[in-house]
Amino acid sequence: GKISFASLQSDTARELLASEGLPTEQFDSMIFIENGRIYKKSAAVLKVSRHLRGAWRLSAVFFAVPRPLRDRAYSFIARRRYKWFGKREACMLPSPEIKNRFLS
Repeated sequence: GKISFASLQSDTARELLASEGLPTEQFDSMIFIENGRIYKKSAAVLKVSRHLRGAWRLSAVFFAVPRPLRDRAYSFIARRRYKWFGKREACMLPSPEIKNRFLS
């Protein structure tokens, strides 16, 4: 429950992105904002993983990998995620506990 979410297409996210000088129409990455700093692609994933429990925290070692290589791996996985993990026709309905974590 440490992280709040917003769909990048939501009004809340668009306002937040605009306030940070980020594009509001085209998205090619996950974005994570923490303490006023903006993280994109692999850096965003690794920063989020620091807030997770268990072995996910160990993924921080990948910060030692140069960002261009990490981002290339991020893009490779992002392009293939639906092929590997499937795509649902509809989003799940969040429980009230999860719903409270969304900004919009």
